[in-house]
Amino acid sequence: MSESLPPPTSTQAYCNISALESGFIELPQELYVTNNSDPQAVISAPSLSFLLKHSEIQSNFLFDLGIRKDWENYPPMVVDLIRKKFPVCITQDVVESLAKGEISPLDIQDVCLSHCHFDHVGDTKPFVRSTFLVGAGTSALLDSGYPTNPRSTIASEILPISRTKFLEPTGWSSLGPFPRALDFHGDGSLYIVDSPGHIAGHITILARTSSDGSWIYLAGDSVHHWDLITGESDIEVLPHRVHKCAHEDKKAAEEHILRIRALCKLPRVQIILAHDESWYKSNKGMPVFWPGKIQSL
Repeated sequence: MSESLPPPTSTQAYCNISALESGFIELPQELYVTNNSDPQAVISAPSLSFLLKHSEIQSNFLFDLGIRKDWENYPPMVVDLIRKKFPVCITQDVVESLAKGEISPLDIQDVCLSHCHFDHVGDTKPFVRSTFLVGAGTSALLDSGYPTNPRSTIASEILPISRTKFLEPTGWSSLGPFPRALDFHGDGSLYIVDSPGHIAGHITILARTSSDGSWIYLAGDSVHHWDLITGESDIEVLPHRVHKCAHEDKKAAEEHILRIRALCKLPRVQIILAHDESWYKSNKGMPVFWPGKIQSL
Protein backbone atom coordinates (compact mmCIF):
# COMPACT_ATOMS: atom_id res chain seq x y z
CA MET A 1 0.00 0.00 0.00
CA SER A 2 1.51 3.29 -1.15
CA GLU A 3 1.23 6.22 1.24
CA SER A 4 1.24 8.74 -1.60
CA LEU A 5 -2.04 9.97 -3.04
CA PRO A 6 -2.98 9.41 -6.69
CA PRO A 7 -1.79 12.20 -9.00
CA PRO A 8 -4.33 14.24 -10.94
CA THR A 9 -5.28 13.40 -14.49
CA SER A 10 -5.14 15.98 -17.28
CA THR A 11 -8.88 16.62 -16.87
CA GLN A 12 -9.10 16.08 -13.12
CA ALA A 13 -12.43 16.81 -11.42
CA TYR A 14 -12.39 18.03 -7.83
CA CYS A 15 -14.65 19.38 -5.09
CA ASN A 16 -15.21 22.87 -3.79
CA ILE A 17 -15.59 22.43 -0.03
CA SER A 18 -17.38 24.84 2.29
CA ALA A 19 -17.71 24.60 6.06
CA LEU A 20 -21.15 24.87 7.62
CA GLU A 21 -21.92 25.90 11.18
CA SER A 22 -24.20 23.34 12.79
CA GLY A 23 -24.01 23.83 16.52
CA PHE A 24 -21.56 23.66 19.42
CA ILE A 25 -21.02 21.08 22.10
CA GLU A 26 -19.12 21.35 25.37
CA LEU A 27 -16.45 18.65 25.56
CA PRO A 28 -14.66 17.90 28.86
CA GLN A 29 -11.03 17.41 27.86
CA GLU A 30 -10.41 14.80 30.55
CA LEU A 31 -12.42 12.39 28.41
CA TYR A 32 -10.13 12.61 25.38
CA VAL A 33 -6.45 13.33 26.03
CA THR A 34 -3.90 12.10 28.57
CA ASN A 35 -1.91 15.33 28.85
CA ASN A 36 -4.82 17.44 30.04
CA SER A 37 -3.31 19.64 32.77
CA ASP A 38 -6.67 20.94 33.97
CA PRO A 39 -9.22 18.24 34.91
CA GLN A 40 -11.95 20.90 34.78
CA ALA A 41 -11.08 22.06 31.25
CA VAL A 42 -14.04 22.14 28.87
CA ILE A 43 -13.98 23.43 25.30
CA SER A 44 -16.97 24.72 23.40
CA ALA A 45 -16.29 22.78 20.23
CA PRO A 46 -18.00 23.26 16.89
CA SER A 47 -19.86 20.34 15.41
CA LEU A 48 -18.92 21.08 11.82
CA SER A 49 -20.70 20.01 8.65
CA PHE A 50 -19.37 20.42 5.12
CA LEU A 51 -20.81 21.04 1.67
CA LEU A 52 -18.86 19.48 -1.22
CA LYS A 53 -19.76 20.68 -4.71
CA HIS A 54 -18.38 18.68 -7.63
CA SER A 55 -16.49 20.88 -10.09
CA GLU A 56 -18.08 19.37 -13.19
CA ILE A 57 -21.55 18.06 -12.41
CA GLN A 58 -22.16 20.62 -9.60
CA SER A 59 -23.79 18.00 -7.38
CA ASN A 60 -24.28 18.89 -3.73
CA PHE A 61 -22.83 16.39 -1.24
CA LEU A 62 -23.29 17.08 2.47
CA PHE A 63 -21.00 15.56 5.08
CA ASP A 64 -22.61 15.39 8.53
CA LEU A 65 -25.60 17.34 9.84
CA GLY A 66 -24.35 18.56 13.21
CA ILE A 67 -26.81 19.06 16.08
CA ARG A 68 -30.54 19.59 15.71
CA LYS A 69 -32.03 22.77 17.18
CA ASP A 70 -34.87 20.93 18.88
CA TRP A 71 -32.46 18.68 20.75
CA GLU A 72 -35.20 17.83 23.25
CA ASN A 73 -36.52 15.48 20.54
CA TYR A 74 -33.43 13.27 20.61
CA PRO A 75 -33.82 9.93 22.44
CA PRO A 76 -34.26 10.39 26.22
CA MET A 77 -30.74 9.15 26.98
CA VAL A 78 -29.28 11.81 24.66
CA VAL A 79 -31.41 14.55 26.22
CA ASP A 80 -30.09 13.44 29.61
CA LEU A 81 -26.49 13.50 28.34
CA ILE A 82 -26.93 17.02 26.95
CA ARG A 83 -28.40 18.29 30.20
CA LYS A 84 -25.85 16.69 32.49
CA LYS A 85 -22.58 16.21 30.57
CA PHE A 86 -22.47 17.66 27.05
CA PRO A 87 -24.40 20.97 26.88
CA VAL A 88 -25.10 22.20 23.37
CA CYS A 89 -25.75 25.56 21.72
CA ILE A 90 -27.25 25.77 18.25
CA THR A 91 -27.48 29.37 17.11
CA GLN A 92 -27.44 28.21 13.48
CA ASP A 93 -28.20 24.70 12.28
CA VAL A 94 -27.09 23.12 9.03
CA VAL A 95 -30.27 24.06 7.16
CA GLU A 96 -29.85 27.72 8.14
CA SER A 97 -26.18 27.58 7.14
CA LEU A 98 -27.08 26.22 3.70
CA ALA A 99 -29.67 28.97 3.25
CA LYS A 100 -26.94 31.62 3.50
CA GLY A 101 -25.92 30.52 0.01
CA GLU A 102 -29.48 29.95 -1.20
CA ILE A 103 -29.35 26.16 -0.98
CA SER A 104 -32.17 24.22 0.62
CA PRO A 105 -32.27 20.58 1.77
CA LEU A 106 -34.15 19.85 -1.47
CA ASP A 107 -30.97 20.74 -3.41
CA ILE A 108 -28.79 18.12 -1.65
CA GLN A 109 -28.27 14.94 -3.66
CA ASP A 110 -26.30 13.00 -1.03
CA VAL A 111 -26.00 13.23 2.75
CA CYS A 112 -23.06 11.26 4.14
CA LEU A 113 -22.99 10.75 7.90
CA SER A 114 -19.63 10.01 9.46
CA HIS A 115 -21.49 8.05 12.16
CA CYS A 116 -24.76 8.11 14.07
CA HIS A 117 -23.86 9.95 17.29
CA PHE A 118 -26.34 12.75 18.04
CA ASP A 119 -23.92 15.62 17.33
CA HIS A 120 -23.49 14.43 13.74
CA VAL A 121 -26.94 13.24 12.64
CA GLY A 122 -28.79 16.52 13.21
CA ASP A 123 -32.34 16.37 11.88
CA THR A 124 -32.56 14.25 8.74
CA LYS A 125 -36.24 14.93 8.03
CA PRO A 126 -35.84 18.07 5.84
CA PHE A 127 -33.68 16.14 3.35
CA VAL A 128 -36.59 14.43 1.63
CA ARG A 129 -34.87 14.04 -1.75
CA SER A 130 -31.42 13.05 -0.55
CA THR A 131 -29.73 9.67 -0.61
CA PHE A 132 -28.14 8.91 2.76
CA LEU A 133 -24.74 7.26 2.92
CA VAL A 134 -23.53 5.53 6.10
CA GLY A 135 -21.06 2.83 7.02
CA ALA A 136 -22.41 -0.71 6.95
CA GLY A 137 -21.96 -1.11 10.71
CA THR A 138 -24.64 1.52 11.25
CA SER A 139 -27.38 -0.95 10.33
CA ALA A 140 -27.03 -3.04 13.50
CA LEU A 141 -26.94 0.12 15.64
CA LEU A 142 -30.26 1.25 14.18
CA ASP A 143 -31.80 -2.18 14.69
CA SER A 144 -31.03 -1.99 18.40
CA GLY A 145 -31.77 1.73 18.71
CA TYR A 146 -34.41 3.74 20.51
CA PRO A 147 -37.28 2.99 21.18
CA THR A 148 -36.61 -0.76 20.88
CA ASN A 149 -33.88 -0.20 23.42
CA PRO A 150 -35.12 2.68 25.62
CA ARG A 151 -31.56 3.31 26.87
CA SER A 152 -30.05 3.67 23.41
CA THR A 153 -28.59 7.03 22.37
CA ILE A 154 -29.33 6.25 18.72
CA ALA A 155 -32.83 6.68 17.27
CA SER A 156 -33.74 3.78 15.00
CA GLU A 157 -35.84 6.13 12.81
CA ILE A 158 -33.14 8.68 11.93
CA LEU A 159 -32.61 7.34 8.39
CA PRO A 160 -35.14 6.81 5.59
CA ILE A 161 -34.22 3.20 4.85
CA SER A 162 -35.55 3.29 1.28
CA ARG A 163 -33.10 6.12 0.51
CA THR A 164 -30.16 4.90 2.58
CA LYS A 165 -27.06 3.08 1.33
CA PHE A 166 -25.15 1.08 3.92
CA LEU A 167 -21.61 1.09 2.54
CA GLU A 168 -19.73 -2.16 3.03
CA PRO A 169 -15.97 -1.50 2.79
CA THR A 170 -15.04 -5.06 1.84
CA GLY A 171 -13.36 -4.84 -1.54
CA TRP A 172 -12.64 -1.11 -1.39
CA SER A 173 -9.22 -0.05 -2.70
CA SER A 174 -6.36 1.47 -0.73
CA LEU A 175 -5.82 5.23 -0.87
CA GLY A 176 -2.58 6.69 0.44
CA PRO A 177 -2.20 5.55 4.07
CA PHE A 178 -5.78 4.25 4.22
CA PRO A 179 -6.41 0.57 3.39
CA ARG A 180 -10.05 0.97 2.30
CA ALA A 181 -11.60 3.85 0.37
CA LEU A 182 -14.47 4.22 -2.12
CA ASP A 183 -14.06 6.47 -5.18
CA PHE A 184 -17.57 7.87 -4.86
CA HIS A 185 -17.95 9.62 -8.22
CA GLY A 186 -15.55 7.28 -10.02
CA ASP A 187 -13.32 10.18 -11.10
CA GLY A 188 -10.92 10.56 -8.16
CA SER A 189 -12.61 13.69 -6.84
CA LEU A 190 -14.15 12.39 -3.60
CA TYR A 191 -13.31 9.31 -1.57
CA ILE A 192 -15.27 7.83 1.34
CA VAL A 193 -12.74 6.32 3.75
CA ASP A 194 -13.40 3.40 6.09
CA SER A 195 -12.29 4.82 9.45
CA PRO A 196 -12.72 2.22 12.21
CA GLY A 197 -12.34 2.70 15.93
CA HIS A 198 -14.73 5.38 17.11
CA ILE A 199 -18.01 3.54 16.52
CA ALA A 200 -19.29 0.89 14.13
CA GLY A 201 -19.71 2.30 10.64
CA HIS A 202 -17.50 5.35 11.16
CA ILE A 203 -16.44 6.84 7.80
CA THR A 204 -14.57 9.97 6.73
CA ILE A 205 -13.94 11.95 3.54
CA LEU A 206 -10.78 12.61 1.53
CA ALA A 207 -11.48 14.94 -1.39
CA ARG A 208 -9.45 16.76 -4.01
CA THR A 209 -9.87 20.52 -3.89
CA SER A 210 -8.11 21.48 -7.11
CA SER A 211 -7.25 20.01 -10.49
CA ASP A 212 -3.52 20.06 -9.71
CA GLY A 213 -3.05 18.11 -6.49
CA SER A 214 -4.67 19.68 -3.39
CA TRP A 215 -6.68 17.68 -0.86
CA ILE A 216 -8.82 18.08 2.26
CA TYR A 217 -9.41 15.29 4.74
CA LEU A 218 -12.58 15.59 6.83
CA ALA A 219 -11.74 13.42 9.82
CA GLY A 220 -15.10 13.16 11.58
CA ASP A 221 -14.60 11.78 15.09
CA SER A 222 -11.44 9.83 14.23
CA VAL A 223 -9.80 12.09 16.78
CA HIS A 224 -11.08 14.78 19.16
CA HIS A 225 -7.87 16.76 19.68
CA TRP A 226 -4.89 17.66 17.52
CA ASP A 227 -2.45 16.50 20.21
CA LEU A 228 -3.45 12.94 19.35
CA ILE A 229 -2.39 13.43 15.74
CA THR A 230 0.91 15.12 16.60
CA GLY A 231 1.68 12.44 19.19
CA GLU A 232 1.84 14.93 22.08
CA SER A 233 -0.94 12.99 23.80
CA ASP A 234 -2.56 9.57 23.85
CA ILE A 235 -6.20 8.53 23.98
CA GLU A 236 -7.39 8.85 27.56
CA VAL A 237 -8.46 5.60 29.24
CA LEU A 238 -11.61 5.83 31.34
CA PRO A 239 -11.95 2.79 33.62
CA HIS A 240 -15.54 3.63 34.59
CA ARG A 241 -16.81 3.64 30.99
CA VAL A 242 -18.05 0.61 29.07
CA HIS A 243 -15.64 1.19 26.17
CA LYS A 244 -12.84 2.51 28.43
CA CYS A 245 -12.30 5.58 26.22
CA ALA A 246 -14.03 7.87 23.74
CA HIS A 247 -13.75 5.13 21.10
CA GLU A 248 -15.42 1.74 21.01
CA ASP A 249 -12.24 0.08 19.71
CA LYS A 250 -9.19 1.86 21.11
CA LYS A 251 -6.66 -0.21 19.16
CA ALA A 252 -8.40 0.39 15.83
CA ALA A 253 -8.74 4.09 16.65
CA GLU A 254 -5.01 4.35 17.43
CA GLU A 255 -4.12 2.60 14.16
CA HIS A 256 -6.34 4.98 12.23
CA ILE A 257 -4.80 8.00 13.98
CA LEU A 258 -1.38 6.79 12.83
CA ARG A 259 -2.70 6.79 9.26
CA ILE A 260 -3.90 10.38 9.69
CA ARG A 261 -0.45 11.28 11.03
CA ALA A 262 1.06 9.80 7.85
CA LEU A 263 -1.43 11.80 5.77
CA CYS A 264 -0.24 14.99 7.51
CA LYS A 265 3.23 14.45 6.05
CA LEU A 266 1.99 14.50 2.46
CA PRO A 267 2.13 17.75 0.50
CA ARG A 268 -0.89 19.99 0.00
CA VAL A 269 -3.21 18.14 2.37
CA GLN A 270 -5.45 19.96 4.88
CA ILE A 271 -7.03 18.06 7.76
CA ILE A 272 -10.14 19.27 9.59
CA LEU A 273 -11.64 17.53 12.60
CA ALA A 274 -15.39 17.50 13.20
CA HIS A 275 -14.85 19.29 16.53
CA ASP A 276 -11.84 21.34 15.47
CA GLU A 277 -11.96 24.21 17.96
CA SER A 278 -8.62 25.70 16.87
CA TRP A 279 -9.59 25.62 13.19
CA TYR A 280 -12.95 27.21 13.95
CA LYS A 281 -11.44 30.00 16.03
CA SER A 282 -8.93 30.77 13.26
CA ASN A 283 -11.60 30.83 10.56
CA LYS A 284 -14.70 32.20 12.27
CA GLY A 285 -16.31 34.83 10.08
CA MET A 286 -14.03 34.00 7.16
CA PRO A 287 -15.18 32.94 3.67
CA VAL A 288 -14.29 29.29 4.34
CA PHE A 289 -17.93 29.05 5.41
CA TRP A 290 -20.67 28.71 2.81
CA PRO A 291 -21.33 30.56 0.50
CA GLY A 292 -17.54 30.90 0.46
CA LYS A 293 -15.21 27.93 0.18
CA ILE A 294 -12.04 26.60 1.77
CA GLN A 295 -9.07 27.62 -0.36
CA SER A 296 -6.72 24.91 -1.63
CA LEU A 297 -3.13 24.66 -0.51
